[in-house]
Amino acid sequence: MAVMTDGGGDGSGRTRARRRAPAGAAVLQEDVTAALKKALFEELAEVGYGRLSIEAVARRAGVGKTAVYRRWPSKEDMVVAAVSEIAWQQVDMPDTGSLRSDILAFLSELRQALTHPLVSSIILDLFAEVHRNPSLAKRLISSVRDPRRQRAAKLVEHGIARGDLPADIDASLALDLVAGPLYWRLTAVYEPVTDAQLDILATAVESAFKAL
Repeated sequence: MAVMTDGGGDGSGRTRARRRAPAGAAVLQEDVTAALKKALFEELAEVGYGRLSIEAVARRAGVGKTAVYRRWPSKEDMVVAAVSEIAWQQVDMPDTGSLRSDILAFLSELRQALTHPLVSSIILDLFAEVHRNPSLAKRLISSVRDPRRQRAAKLVEHGIARGDLPADIDASLALDLVAGPLYWRLTAVYEPVTDAQLDILATAVESAFKAL
């Protein structure tokens, strides 16, 4: 029995299963998934979440919309899954050996993520959308914000373990201090942050941490 595959039935390589699968199963080809994610981010950056449609994403990716529905049952599911995946890939928190160098490493990674052309547009749009869409807000908080803050919290944990920070520091406020100024400058004021400014910010954040 033929196996269902991704694609629009146009005779391309996507219309054939690349490996044997159970009869009637859909083979989720990795190249199609990658094309859909790329198309999703491009559409999000161009039209925003409110005007985003599954049909437009599929059309941009060069596949039928059934290829989208095999992976995600709705627009919200598609956006949350894709944005969550990207969020987990960004802003690692290695132990560099000192509090200030940890802060600078974090800020450098965050600046790189926030200045990506597609990411910067998407972040601003989703920030606005969550205030109108409680369901989306709840899911992005649990799948994007919370995991990212948990990862960033390692910065504070490293500082405590080395004796650079007191054990009773307000970790939540500390994380706001390290990320807040950079978010504000890049996404609200729309001003670039140079390496020299990032260095100054790292020093200021370190001092603020020790004052908590």
